[in-house]
Amino acid sequence: MIDIILNLFQLKILIPWMLGMLFGLFVGCVPGLTATMAVALIIPLTYYMNSSAAFALILGISFTAIFAGDIPATFLRIPGTPASGAAVLDGFEMYKKGKGNLALALDLVNSTLGGLLGITCLIFISPILANFALKFTFFEYFWLGVFGLSMTAIISKGNIIKGFIAVLIGLAVSTIGIDVTTGYPRFSFGNINLTSGISFIPAMIGLFGFSEVLNQMTKKQDFSLPTIEKITKIPIIEALKITFKYVFTFIKSSIVGVLIGALPGAGADIAAWVSYGVAKKTSKNGDKFGTGYEEGVLAPTAANNAALGGTWIPAFIFGVPGDTITAIVLGAMLMYGLKPGPRIFIESGVQMRTIFLIAIISHFFLFIFGYLAIKASNYLLKLPRNIVLVAIVIFCIIGSYSINNNFFDVYVMIFFGLIGFFFDKIGTPLAPIILGIILGPMVENNLRVGLIQSDGSLLPFVVRPICLILILMMIFILFGGNILNIINKLIKGKK
Repeated sequence: MIDIILNLFQLKILIPWMLGMLFGLFVGCVPGLTATMAVALIIPLTYYMNSSAAFALILGISFTAIFAGDIPATFLRIPGTPASGAAVLDGFEMYKKGKGNLALALDLVNSTLGGLLGITCLIFISPILANFALKFTFFEYFWLGVFGLSMTAIISKGNIIKGFIAVLIGLAVSTIGIDVTTGYPRFSFGNINLTSGISFIPAMIGLFGFSEVLNQMTKKQDFSLPTIEKITKIPIIEALKITFKYVFTFIKSSIVGVLIGALPGAGADIAAWVSYGVAKKTSKNGDKFGTGYEEGVLAPTAANNAALGGTWIPAFIFGVPGDTITAIVLGAMLMYGLKPGPRIFIESGVQMRTIFLIAIISHFFLFIFGYLAIKASNYLLKLPRNIVLVAIVIFCIIGSYSINNNFFDVYVMIFFGLIGFFFDKIGTPLAPIILGIILGPMVENNLRVGLIQSDGSLLPFVVRPICLILILMMIFILFGGNILNIINKLIKGKK
């Protein structure tokens, strides 16, 4: 083991490792540039490296990109990556209260600890979780999607009706494009750009980022003043104390992240939203979520980084990628002689131990690089507000265009920015729209394929054990508090 560690600190491995983590920070901070895109761009370079340097580069990029997405989410209300969408809800509110650095310190601490917990699960309980993940079929994925949509009732800031309307809008948007079952275009209105559907990244950038620019432009303020009046310390110690205070929320969110990450196709973005909803519903102070509450920052950040460890579990054990990043990396694994399967830990033991050590050490590097990235972002936000707002608009345009290299996505971003601006004015939550766009295809496609597989019968959707567990969990999370209150009243009435 010592030999492996010493080998990892050779310059030929350490230099690409560090450069990869810096690249990951850049990608995460620029809205629209995803960790998947970064790994896809970097894979060709790994053909000229040894396996240790290649995996150090890939893992370094993915871990730092997921964290760095929280920086613009907190300071600018623009999620840097899809997994940072839930970080907007409380992180940006903390920033408006002058606690932006505390929010990012919480992000950094919980990204590091959540990621380490995810890697620990990958090392010790991979076979168990991989077998569990493979039990999910179309029926279970349908209820997982519905479970995620049910979080709408929790994150709607007390106005469930407006949240329900918002999620319906998101679901309607998700139906645009080619029908995967019939191959027939839906709601494209003859526009070729709509046949591939609406990408949720331009929509998310518009809803959260561009709409905030419009909000700022309509306020009476001196745009020559700096966005941040003064640079404050990054309170790492305070963040550690808060994490210890909410240690059960951290553990709960990390476990949710690992479990959802282990499900093929789910990924860190869904894990973040689900963990946020679960944390809010099970917290004693759930009504404070969405107002700049520390626990609301902690939960999704711990989950999305823990999910990264979870995504590697089915990839290593069965060769089934947990998300798009692991799908890309599977090709690199085969190139270096790593054959995914139940015997991978026996046949490629040294390489697997090397990968695990890279993942663990990467999180310690993440803590250092993340701290420096927060520092750098503070100095950038010392610029006058008019310059920052123009920069935000430019990043919104670049981020939207970079998804498909198509200006139509820029128009989509502007359109959703106007919707977000209007919805903000009437007090309608924006997060349910994103949930609807993300989870709509999962719900619809698995429902339709499941019905085809069962000859139109709904019975398999409700009798399969995991389906029943998901249904009961959803009922408990949504109505458990009310049911317990009724039971308590009945008990007290009898006494």
